[in-house]
Amino acid sequence: MGIKILGTGSYLPEKVLTNDDLSKIVDTNDEWISQRVGVKERHVSETETAADFAIEASRRALEKSGITAQEIDLIVCATISSETLCPTVAGMVQAAIGASCPAFDVSSACSGFLFALDTAAAFIDRGGVRNALVIGSERLSKLVDWSDRSTCVIFGDGAGAAVIGKGDNYLAHLLYTSGGNEVIEIPSFGGSSPFYKNELKHPYIFMDGQETFKFAVKKIVDDVNAVLEMANLTIDDIAYIVPHQANIRIIDYAAKRLKISTDKIFVNIDKVGNTSAASVPIALSELCNSGKLKKGDKIIMCAFGGGLSSAACIIEW
Repeated sequence: MGIKILGTGSYLPEKVLTNDDLSKIVDTNDEWISQRVGVKERHVSETETAADFAIEASRRALEKSGITAQEIDLIVCATISSETLCPTVAGMVQAAIGASCPAFDVSSACSGFLFALDTAAAFIDRGGVRNALVIGSERLSKLVDWSDRSTCVIFGDGAGAAVIGKGDNYLAHLLYTSGGNEVIEIPSFGGSSPFYKNELKHPYIFMDGQETFKFAVKKIVDDVNAVLEMANLTIDDIAYIVPHQANIRIIDYAAKRLKISTDKIFVNIDKVGNTSAASVPIALSELCNSGKLKKGDKIIMCAFGGGLSSAACIIEW
């Protein structure tokens, strides 16, 4: 499958919520959150939607890519927190930027952006699509139980986007799903049908922290090793790993098991928290803007989350 990344962009809402701010609304403190999760602050929306985030991140990615909206042949957005199921976030982006192409959303929680990227890559590979816009956008603040300190301290809002075109830089890719709702569940609106007899669940994120931790560390290590083998590379060939920003301890444990320096792992969880499907593209955009990447550098993007799902790929810059 042949693609290359032409440009990236990200967007975070203006309001910053610090750990000290959170301590005023839930029983927690900066030390507890910093040590257990690694988050110091996160951005939360006061008026904007997931579609608003996606539109701005997309405009920035297009500007960096040098590709116009009229040259985009496909838009795929990963999200679990759209304000509406229809229109989709991708459809809202298409209208806002002035593109004229198919646009649709995918849902695979925190792995969603890499699922969307692989989907867009397949369209390009089979022909008919030259350039695609791939987005991860989330307003998780609407899905969090703000009285539950085990979850509300983790998440944030934002979006990341990448413009991709045909190339030879997509060296390996892997998608994984193990269905079930025992470890992570994110209910949708239950509706008000007078005929539905099951008890309606509250519309908040549920997560078994211990099981999520074990799954996450194992999948990062297994998936990274798998794509390295697919590409006939070693970990020493990789310039940076861009992981889903879920928990700093997960990232540190995985780094130790992979025997890789933490200097080669891009981390921004302290500033943005866990933004689910937006996590990897936001981190990728920040890495691109840092000036650290050089032509020919190989990077691994990897993610894990609800579904249960995971994904990884190797991109040559």
